[in-house]
Amino acid sequence: MTLTTDRPLWNPQRPSGMPYHRYRPFQERVRVPVTTRDWPAARLERAPLWVPVDLRDGNQALAEPMDTPRKRRFHDLLVSMGFKEIEVGYPSASRADFDFVRHLVTADAVPDDVTPVVFTPARRELIDRTFEAIEGLPRAVVHLYMATSPVWRDVVLRRDRGEVRRILREAAAHMARRAGDAPHIRFQFSPETYNLTEPDFVLELCDALTELWDASPDRPVTHNLPATVEIATPNVYADQIEYVHRNLARRDAVILSVHPHNDRGTGVACAELAVLAGAQRVEGCLFGNGERTGNVDLVTLAMNLYAQGVDPMVDFTDIDAVRETVEHCNRLPVHPRHPYAGELVYTAFSGTHQDAISKGFDHHARRAKELGVPEAHAPWEVPYLPIDPADVGRSYEAVIRVNSQSGKGGMAYLLRAHHGLDLPARMRPDFSRVVQRATDDSGREATPAELYELFRGSYLAPGEIRLDAWSVVGADGFVCTLHTGERTWDLQGTGPGPLTAFADALTGAGYAVEVLEVAEHPVAAGAAAYTECRVNGTPVWGAGQAGSALEARVRAVLSAVNRAVAG
Repeated sequence: MTLTTDRPLWNPQRPSGMPYHRYRPFQERVRVPVTTRDWPAARLERAPLWVPVDLRDGNQALAEPMDTPRKRRFHDLLVSMGFKEIEVGYPSASRADFDFVRHLVTADAVPDDVTPVVFTPARRELIDRTFEAIEGLPRAVVHLYMATSPVWRDVVLRRDRGEVRRILREAAAHMARRAGDAPHIRFQFSPETYNLTEPDFVLELCDALTELWDASPDRPVTHNLPATVEIATPNVYADQIEYVHRNLARRDAVILSVHPHNDRGTGVACAELAVLAGAQRVEGCLFGNGERTGNVDLVTLAMNLYAQGVDPMVDFTDIDAVRETVEHCNRLPVHPRHPYAGELVYTAFSGTHQDAISKGFDHHARRAKELGVPEAHAPWEVPYLPIDPADVGRSYEAVIRVNSQSGKGGMAYLLRAHHGLDLPARMRPDFSRVVQRATDDSGREATPAELYELFRGSYLAPGEIRLDAWSVVGADGFVCTLHTGERTWDLQGTGPGPLTAFADALTGAGYAVEVLEVAEHPVAAGAAAYTECRVNGTPVWGAGQAGSALEARVRAVLSAVNRAVAG
């Protein structure tokens, strides 16, 4: 088989056989009249108005819709996090939604600074039902929607542009009559399937409703432009939003909103680029719940801003509590690799990652000390961790976890963090091999407690050679009683220090010992020491713990000799 002439030699991929010709690219379905683009040079410097739609759009996507208690728990979570505009239901769609909106009214559950949003199609009797539901709310946004794209007009609605225009105008006029002069009720319009609708038609519809509802800067109308089903790369959606942003009438009286879905997996990018393009408000769901692949994920969007040094204006300081509440209410699990909130997103198993993170933590602590500020306030620059896990309520305990892929840095970090043992850098590969054998055999990760047991069993447990009694004599002498198997030795040695003198004494029992490196540090019970020795020509590490630093060093040398003898 030869490569086709239009494919480079380095690319061996072949045609899939799938009927891709059935699908049209976006440019054959909708034309975006773009002349210049300002959005690529824009920067995300402030949070938009976030509007969670979990209680309506997200709820419609659940196999088992939320009842009032679950909805109320979700609503209260959203309020506690700081969301100020919340879509609470589709009152005309079901008794459950109607009853929940009435519950908010009768329970006086809406704080003074929060505005509920209710959803309605462009049908007179359903608009009436919606207004019945919000009777008594201190403020509300009534959200009118109608699909506007050619495929919907032709296939579903069987209406032309003129008929769609007429239906919307009659519905909007009826909403205005129902609201009367009530300043606490504002209006919103969504041309559903906006991203497949002719841009000039969208402008015509939005401008007509802006005028009919007599929008003003102190009582603005919201025009919400959904990517109901994603059709193109995010830059195309940004072009579509920027076109409307530039050409809307009474722009200062309009809140430009977006509602991206995630059919192509680019909902977050679409929302971010839409804000660059002029959108001021973003509708979505916590953790991206919604029909098909879901609505845009507000958690990821808000935390992306946070990771860039921008206040997200909503509170994720206990992200696990947020996740647990959402999982309870939706009865859907959040993926363990979900950005910012998944169980494993701050966890490293890879040895190279662990080493970088461990060094990053050490650097962060030193920098905070140099700046004279708490570590929680110091600038954050730790490899592989885009934010400090502690900022969202995560402890550092699960940042590094050890399995057969892990390296010396991670194991050393866990021993230090959980058990106060700070292994010298040159000893870490030796212990890493011990752990590698254990995790290869078990096929699972090792907990910090199991790591300590491996360390204790390898370095601290009694060996064949036991030291029953010993003492330092003067500045250069060492005497001891040594047991090796069935034989007891009374030994003495000399040297420039206690460990050198002990090594000299060991030659009397047939062990040629040279102390190569010694490290020690205090621990809760006294001291821990680590020694590298050459025993009968073989380098080997040992460790010891005792009430004094000298005894810990002596035990570390004995540990090295025992490990050499055991092979």
